[in-house]
Amino acid sequence: MTMLKLGNLILSVPFIQAPLSGYSDYAMRRLGLDFGVPLTFSGVMLAKSAAHPKVLRNPAFRPHDDEHPVGAQILGNDPAMMAKAARALEGAGFDIIDLNFACPAPKVLRRRRGGYLLKEPETVKQIYSRVRDAVTCPVTMKLRTGFDSSRESYDNFYQIVFDASQQNIDALTIHARTVVRKFAGDVDWQLLAEIKHRFEGTTLIGSGDLFEAQTTVQHLKAAKIDGVLIARGAIGNPWIYKSLNAVLAGMPAPTPPALAEQAEVILKHFEMICQLYDPIKAVRYFRKFLVHYCRLHPRRKQAQKVLLAANDRTDLLIAIKRWYGNNHSLREK
Repeated sequence: MTMLKLGNLILSVPFIQAPLSGYSDYAMRRLGLDFGVPLTFSGVMLAKSAAHPKVLRNPAFRPHDDEHPVGAQILGNDPAMMAKAARALEGAGFDIIDLNFACPAPKVLRRRRGGYLLKEPETVKQIYSRVRDAVTCPVTMKLRTGFDSSRESYDNFYQIVFDASQQNIDALTIHARTVVRKFAGDVDWQLLAEIKHRFEGTTLIGSGDLFEAQTTVQHLKAAKIDGVLIARGAIGNPWIYKSLNAVLAGMPAPTPPALAEQAEVILKHFEMICQLYDPIKAVRYFRKFLVHYCRLHPRRKQAQKVLLAANDRTDLLIAIKRWYGNNHSLREK
């Protein structure tokens, strides 16, 4: 099975879990590790927040002892502030720093952060240089394939990739859509193959619409890239990592989990959430995960409606037991 090298980190398999804003807390990271992903990231942080000592004193923003290696991703446009944030995050215990030049959220673009910086190759180059000098851990970048489909955007994107390659970036993670397309249309895996061919010596990780193990491995092999980043495909579906490990080992993907196993994992995830948040907030926060977990239920809409209606821990546990009990799919039809 192919390994993935990210600077001094050697991962046993060529896939990692993405930093997902609003999702990638310790509970999701720990669950991913339990299912076989070798590296996870916390949610993206603004550089000015990460650089503030008071913020990183909060346990919610620090890695736990049982989850190494674990990465942090930062967002910003000031080279000095990005370097300060990276240094602080390494000091807090993170093992790898990722620089976000891909986020397509309008509020991020308005502030000239994230994907906006694909318009400014020189700024990206300066940020990477300052961050690289500030830390000893691996440093990677998250990109999209340009701000839009114009020739100027295309040239800017290739300049950024060229500069990063020349500066010996530890890895480039590329979501093969432009910023303006967000998540619409197909991911251009052929473009990723061309980039890897052109920059053969640079570790390249592909991203975008990876929801199923067999297809993911097909993209990985066809594009001849070094690894893949699992993002939305892992929300409420940690089983994707077991499937990826199986397919990469040349075995069939496991059958979808039975309701009893789904219940076990949902409950385990929820109990970890309850350790991180107060009881009422835990239930409300967990709803966005439940929407994704319910996609595996044979009666998705009905189950989702009941689970999302739960207002406290007791109601939610009762709902899970009711809808994930033995042979539930055969009852109440």
